Amino acid sequence: MSEPNAKPIIPSRHMTKDELRELESAPKTPFQIFIDRLVCFSPVIAGALALAEYYMLPNLPGNESTDVYAYFIGVLMAAVFAVFLVSFVNKKVFYTLRYKAPFYSFIFLMFLAYDWLTLKTGLLVLPYFPWVDQVLWAFISDRAYMAECTVNSLILLFTGYFTGAGLGLVTGVACGYNRRINYWIAPFMKLLGAIPSTTWLPVVMVLASTLFKGSVFIIALGVWFSVTIATQTGINNIDKSFFEAARTLGAKGSQLVFRIAIPFVMPNIFQGLTQGMSSACTALLVAEMIGVESGLGWYISWQKSWAQYGKMYAAIVLICVIFVVVNALLTFIRRRVLRWQEGAVHE
Repeated sequence: MSEPNAKPIIPSRHMTKDELRELESAPKTPFQIFIDRLVCFSPVIAGALALAEYYMLPNLPGNESTDVYAYFIGVLMAAVFAVFLVSFVNKKVFYTLRYKAPFYSFIFLMFLAYDWLTLKTGLLVLPYFPWVDQVLWAFISDRAYMAECTVNSLILLFTGYFTGAGLGLVTGVACGYNRRINYWIAPFMKLLGAIPSTTWLPVVMVLASTLFKGSVFIIALGVWFSVTIATQTGINNIDKSFFEAARTLGAKGSQLVFRIAIPFVMPNIFQGLTQGMSSACTALLVAEMIGVESGLGWYISWQKSWAQYGKMYAAIVLICVIFVVVNALLTFIRRRVLRWQEGAVHE
């Protein structure tokens, strides 16, 4: 029986994880419990269908495949199955898997559909659409060179990113805190803000002493602008009474900046850092494809020129994974630093 003061649960059209957890907390019939477990197990079923399609349907004549794709699907299935087993003893894991299981199933079915369209039927023709097994084999066959290009890309990305972020933080604080500095910097901000940083690439590559330095400048320019604008906006929104109260308590100069201004604008700073990372990733690819002699962007252009689309797609997938990991790391740092903000929101 439900409590007399309990509010009815009205599920929305697209339920969030919290809404689903609230709904799942209600008493259930054995059939509902069976359906929940079936949904949690559905990714394993979808993975089994993908393997059945790969081995039971014949390849289009001339199309060759290996067991790499099967191992890949098998590893994903094993990971999901392990989580499924843990969900029996851990409710948090169960709620998470129950929420994400439909999406995981969709991913397996996407692999199945793409493999059928390429390897089995050829409706998506080579060389523009290699099947997944070819892309995975490209990772293995050219792993040493890909690893080298990945390291070079990360060095270039983080060199430009941290350079632009550091300068942007200094410029944003200075412009937001000092009107005279803002008077001289603001016109350049208005000029550079309307022009994408990659537009300057041909000019920079001519003027820079090395291609690496020119690429770092292009990446840093976009990050610098994003962080500067976000930091300056945050400082301009600080209530002046905070500074007056701090001065009354004896705070001066740098104390007002490091104890009042910067802590207050940390949410804005992280917003600028996130936007800057997106700009940096775009500038990285453009710089590597045009001017740099190593890196994943250069690797993509090189393999495309030789019509090695399997290796090209492998590098694209690797870039996507790197960008997702980097943004996830930035989000994790943001949540750790701004724990107080999330607590205030929940209250």
